Amino acid sequence: MRILLIWFMLALPLAVAAADLKIDHATVCSSHLEAMRQALTSTTGLPTEYGGPHSNHATEMALISFPDGSYLELMGIQPKPEPAAVDAHVWSKFLRNSAGPCAFALRVTDINAEIAQLKAAGIRVGFPEASGRTRPDGTRISWETVDAGTGPRGSLFPFLIRDVTPRENRAFPSGKPTTTRFGGIGKVVVGVHNLGDAIAQYRKAFSLPQPRRQQDSAFGADLAWFEGTPIVLAAGSAPDSWLTRRVREYRDAPVAFVLTSKSGQPGSRRISTWFDHQIFWTNESQLGWRLGIEPQ
Repeated sequence: MRILLIWFMLALPLAVAAADLKIDHATVCSSHLEAMRQALTSTTGLPTEYGGPHSNHATEMALISFPDGSYLELMGIQPKPEPAAVDAHVWSKFLRNSAGPCAFALRVTDINAEIAQLKAAGIRVGFPEASGRTRPDGTRISWETVDAGTGPRGSLFPFLIRDVTPRENRAFPSGKPTTTRFGGIGKVVVGVHNLGDAIAQYRKAFSLPQPRRQQDSAFGADLAWFEGTPIVLAAGSAPDSWLTRRVREYRDAPVAFVLTSKSGQPGSRRISTWFDHQIFWTNESQLGWRLGIEPQ
């Protein structure tokens, strides 16, 4: 019997466990890429690297990558896009409105195993889609993605991404992290309209325990954090809060990203204490979206 049990466990798909929820990248949208790059550098002092246009004839991107392999993707509309391609883009509304945080992705090695695991948990999952872009140095990079959940790509649930070409070509265009001042993307804050429902969905999808809960009146949110993961769910704590209004406008989707840091907090204006950890918020009016920094 014990041998049969071990065989059965080994035969199961190697699903993403809580400890394996690793952020591949998080996406910030704007209608003008160069303006967003300049705002990030002037607010944090950090440089960005131009990554090139996507093959969709709609968007182009820049990034800032970190030592843990994650990166912030800054996405804007190409200078001469195909209007129909922009209209058809899954993040078209975020792009046109310069809405900031819009999506995030998990890196996986066996995308078919993850699809099987999510389907077994009762989560709607799409089919693998091929994509890519050409870097400014001419290097062609390609990957495949899979959407999870019923919302737009990377909204309530992260989308899955698997590299076809070497991942370092995508994450490190200069062959190394853009900066070592920050460790990586430590938390993704997902705005939701119903916190209880969102918690239940995450627990079902990734076999998670009950999250820790708290309120942050200054942030205007009721929070739920799945300890040991980068996922924080946030629901507006008042009908007229910025978070409630944003979720009403853009539905369930990321509303802020938090970087890990071992050094200072450039441009910080306000401090939150979330689950016994301090988060320093950068100047939102200057940056145009919410970016936190969490000392480690």
